[in-house]
Amino acid sequence: MSEDIDWDPVRALAARVEAGETLTLTSEEQELLLRTAHEVGIPTPDAQTAVKEVGAATALLREARARIRDGSRRLSLTERRARDLARAGDTSGARKLLEDLLAEEKVPLYREQAELALEDLD
Repeated sequence: MSEDIDWDPVRALAARVEAGETLTLTSEEQELLLRTAHEVGIPTPDAQTAVKEVGAATALLREARARIRDGSRRLSLTERRARDLARAGDTSGARKLLEDLLAEEKVPLYREQAELALEDLD
């Protein structure tokens, strides 16, 4: 999955919107939002409804960007802490951190990475 993901365009669009630009909801923007929504675990029916109206599409964009940013930070921090615990011999503590992350993470790519980190503990 990870080789198919390129979140730079959605990050750039989000930055423009945060700077005051209004979404125009071109077919390209709609396609980008729908693809990104799928990649960050937002249900397709919700995304399809959102891209029909500028306000809802803007909220969708912000949610997708937040999931990318927050999930990345959460994963990075958790993996670092789990690695430190594992090196100190506390594999059960490391496993618990990763399992807790999986219980809340919505982004499939980050879930996949957390699952791989769990497998590495074995």
